[in-house]
Amino acid sequence: MKKNVILVLALIMLTIFFTGCAGGGSNDIVVVSREDGSGTRGAFIELFGIEEKDANGNKIDHTTDEATVVNSTSIVMTTVAGNKNSIGYISLGSLNDTVKAVKIDGTEPTVENIKNNAYKVFRPFNIATKEDISELAQDFISFILSSDGQKVVEDNGYIAASEEGPYSGTKPSGKIVVEGSSSVTPVMEKLKEAYLKLNTNAEIEIQSSDSTTGMNSAMEGTCDIGMASRELKESELKSLKPTVIAMDGLAVIVNKENPVSNLTSDQIKGIFKGEITSWNEVAE
Repeated sequence: MKKNVILVLALIMLTIFFTGCAGGGSNDIVVVSREDGSGTRGAFIELFGIEEKDANGNKIDHTTDEATVVNSTSIVMTTVAGNKNSIGYISLGSLNDTVKAVKIDGTEPTVENIKNNAYKVFRPFNIATKEDISELAQDFISFILSSDGQKVVEDNGYIAASEEGPYSGTKPSGKIVVEGSSSVTPVMEKLKEAYLKLNTNAEIEIQSSDSTTGMNSAMEGTCDIGMASRELKESELKSLKPTVIAMDGLAVIVNKENPVSNLTSDQIKGIFKGEITSWNEVAE
């Protein structure tokens, strides 16, 4: 009997040992970040001070090297939903009930809290074009900025950025390609759907990638309209004209089983820089 107890204890210790080797401590934070070129990443590291200037004035991204890097909003949510120790960040407009958004500095991430300036973590959704664009591209942009288009923006959980009147375009025929940010893509799909009900002569192809790819494609002429979930860089502004079509909050998300419901800005910064590595350090 004594030998059996010792054997069971030994097996338990071995299981704990190998589990720890495979996945780290049971409360180790698993950081999930977007890829380089993502506008969401660019906005996030700027807003939380994870990007800092070095002695030469160059901006350095201090996101921890231990982060799991993924290339779309949907994969961030899937990854966080599948790991109880994970944390990531996404567009507020893309948030669903598969994950939990934490309060930041005690404030819940909502459209209303962004509008009343209580929630500080938000960024613009931009589209960008060259100076000379097709009649269809211009008409689609006119729709987006009209009260009809901005209603689509607000109906999908974003904040309107234009106060222009109802759409009264020319409804030209043709095809345009819109490419870029995976954060902007969901609302752009809704805008496309609404516009095509008004202009059945048009064809719009939307290609989801990231903000930098969208801007490069617009500059190279491989798409008509680029999408960016950040401000345009100086190098991009030399060739492109930006237009803000919506404002969007950033939500910091955790697994639904995670008991943590509030984090300070400094804690988020520490987590994504790799300075805070255990949930025990931020337990409420």
